[in-house]
Amino acid sequence: MKRDQSGQKVTVACADKEVSVYSHCAYCKHCEGVQIRKRVISTPQKEKISGISKGTSEDDDLLNSQMMFNTLIRDGDSIVCSDDENQGYTSMYSY
Repeated sequence: MKRDQSGQKVTVACADKEVSVYSHCAYCKHCEGVQIRKRVISTPQKEKISGISKGTSEDDDLLNSQMMFNTLIRDGDSIVCSDDENQGYTSMYSY
């Protein structure tokens, strides 16, 4: 992850360009989590989306999980991405 001077903008290399972790990784199906030192924390919103489709989570839970993702980014060292084929951003909300 690359942070700007203010620490407010955080980007990563994705496919062939730099993208914001807040507007891309947070909503990408390839994002598996955030590495914080030696630990990898799973992407909270993926768990909640699966719960919504099963009827066990509410919309508010998804919003809270996205806020938790932002907290993980603040403390994180890198994004764990499963995009081995270099497809780039793919929305986790598409069915």
